[in-house]
Amino acid sequence: MRNFFKVLRLGAPYRGYAVLNALFNLLATVFHLASLLLFIPFLRLLLGQVKAVHERPVLGWNKDALEGTFNWGLTQLIELRGAMGALLIISIGVVVLFLLKNLFRYLALVAICNFRNRIVRDLRSMIYDKLVELPLRYHAGERKGDLLSLITNDMQVLEYSVMYYIEMIFREPIAVALFLATMLTLSPQLTLISLLLLPVSGLLIARISKSLKRRSDRVQQKSADLLARVEETLSGMRVVKAFNGEADMKRRFERENDMLTRSSIAMLNRQDIASPLSETMGAAVMAAIAYIGGSYVLGVEPSLSGDSFLGFIIIFSQLLAPIKGFSQGYSGIVRGSASAQRVFDLLAVENTVKEKPNARPVTGFNDRVEFRKVRFAYDEQAVLKTIDLVVPKGRSVALVGMSGGGKSTLAGLLPRFYDVTDGQVLLDGIDIRELRITDLRAQMGIVTQDSILFNDTIANNIAFGSPGVPMDAIERAARIANAHTFITQFEGGYQTNIGDGGNRLSGGQKQRIAIARAVLKNPPILILDEATSALDTESERLVQDALFNLMKDRTSLVIAHRLSTIQHCDEICVIQQGEIIERGTHAELFAMGGQYRKLCDMQAFA
Repeated sequence: MRNFFKVLRLGAPYRGYAVLNALFNLLATVFHLASLLLFIPFLRLLLGQVKAVHERPVLGWNKDALEGTFNWGLTQLIELRGAMGALLIISIGVVVLFLLKNLFRYLALVAICNFRNRIVRDLRSMIYDKLVELPLRYHAGERKGDLLSLITNDMQVLEYSVMYYIEMIFREPIAVALFLATMLTLSPQLTLISLLLLPVSGLLIARISKSLKRRSDRVQQKSADLLARVEETLSGMRVVKAFNGEADMKRRFERENDMLTRSSIAMLNRQDIASPLSETMGAAVMAAIAYIGGSYVLGVEPSLSGDSFLGFIIIFSQLLAPIKGFSQGYSGIVRGSASAQRVFDLLAVENTVKEKPNARPVTGFNDRVEFRKVRFAYDEQAVLKTIDLVVPKGRSVALVGMSGGGKSTLAGLLPRFYDVTDGQVLLDGIDIRELRITDLRAQMGIVTQDSILFNDTIANNIAFGSPGVPMDAIERAARIANAHTFITQFEGGYQTNIGDGGNRLSGGQKQRIAIARAVLKNPPILILDEATSALDTESERLVQDALFNLMKDRTSLVIAHRLSTIQHCDEICVIQQGEIIERGTHAELFAMGGQYRKLCDMQAFA
C-alpha cells in the first residue's frame, strides 16, 4: 500500500475533486440507505402491521424516538390518503430516493474521473520528463523495451488497477459504516454476529491478494521482455530479412509470448477467484444470519419483529456489495503495486549529470576549448586516460584511430552527455560543470553518423530546437547544406513528411538535413562524429561540401575514419586505447611514419 499512497500524494493539486467525490458518495449512500429503510413501512402496510400513533412523540436521535416519529407520520398519511394512497406515496418516495442516489453517484464518478485521470497524466509526464532528463550513460545501459513498457504497459496497469479502484478504497468504507450503524439500531445482537462471521471471507481474500503482487510483477517483466523483442525486430528489420532471420526472430518472439501468456493466465486465475469466493462466503454468512435472525423472530419470546428482521436482511445484503468492492479494490491495488514500484524506481534514478543551483550563464565562446588531464571510465572500466587537448577558437581538430579507442566518448564530454571521472573540460577557462547545461549546449552544433530525424516535415526537422524561426532562414540553411535542390523536388517541398526516422530519404539526404539543422543553429563550436562514413561517394562529396561550408570560421572537433575528409584540419590527434599517441598536421603525421601513416596506408591514401 506504500506505493498506493505515493500515487495519491500526486493528487494533492486535485484534492478538490477527491473532496467532491467523498461528499457525493456520502449523499448517494444516505439516499440509498433511506430508500432501503422505506421498504420496512412498505412491508408493514402490505402485512397490515402498521402501529397507529396519533400523538406526535418527542423528537430524538434514538431508535424508539425516530421510529415513533416515522409511525406518527405514516398514520397521518394513511388517515389522509388511505392504505393504497400511502402505498403509492411510499413507492414514489422509493423511486425519488433511488433517483437522487444515482444522481449523486454519477456526480461522484465525474469527480473521481477527473481526479484519477489528472494523476495518470501527471505521472506519464513525470516518466517522460525523467527519460529525457537522464544522461546518455543511463540510456546506454537500459533496453528501450523496458523503458517503453514503463510508459505503456505499467501505466496501463496503474490506470486500470490502482486508479480505477481508488474510489472503492474510500467509497466503500463510508457505505459499510452507515449500513452497520443502521443494522445496529435494528438489531445489535445480529449485527455483532455478522461482524464475527464476515472476517472469515476477508482472510481468504487477503491471502489471494498477497500472491497477486508477485505474479503481477512477473507479468510486467515478461511484458517488457516482449516489447523489447518487438522493438529490436523493428529496429533491425533490414538485417533480419538480409540474413533470412525471420524464423529465428519468430521463434524468439513466440517464446517470450508464451511465457507472458502463462504468467498472465496464472495471475488472472488468482484475481478472478477472489470475486466468486467472496460471493460464496457472503452467501454462507447470509444464510447463517437468516437462520439466527429467524430464531429471534420465531422464538418463544420473539426479540425481533418480522418487518425489522426483513429490513435487517435487506440492508445486510447491501452491506456485502461494498465489502466485496473493497476486497476487489484492494486486490487491484496490490496487483498494480508491482507496476507502481517500477515507475517509482525509474523516477528515483539519480541524474549523474547535474546542473549546479548557482550555475553560470554562457553568453558566448571567445577563446578555447580545453581537455585537461581528462579521465573517463564506464563502470570502473577505463575509456580515456589522461587526455590533454586544446582547441583554440576558429581552429579544427580531428580525432582519428581504431574503433573503440574513445573518440566519440571524448567528444561527448564537451556537451556534458557524460561527466569526466577525473580532470576537467573547460570552455574559455571555466569548468563546464560550473555552467548552465542549456547555455553550454546552445554553443554547439552536433552532426553524427546516424542522422537522427523525426517523423515530421523537412522544415520542422531543420528547425528542431529553434521554434518560431522564419521559413527563409530554414531555406538558407538548406542551401548551405546542399539540401535545397532535392527538397524542392518533393511534391510537398519543405512541408514533406519524411516518415519515422526519415526513412523516406536516402542516407545522404538525411545527413544534409542534419547539417542544415546545425547550420540554422549557427553554433560557434561544431562536433562532427563520423558525419560522412556511411555515405556513398557522390553523397559524401555533397555532404563534405556542406560540412566545409558549415565549418568556416568555426571551432570544430571532427571524428573521422575516412582520413581523406580531415586532411584540412589544423591538428590531427591519433587516439588509441584512450590515449593520444600522436598529434600534428596531416603532412607531419604522414611523414612520421607512425600509427597515422599505417591508417593512411590501409586506406590507400598518400
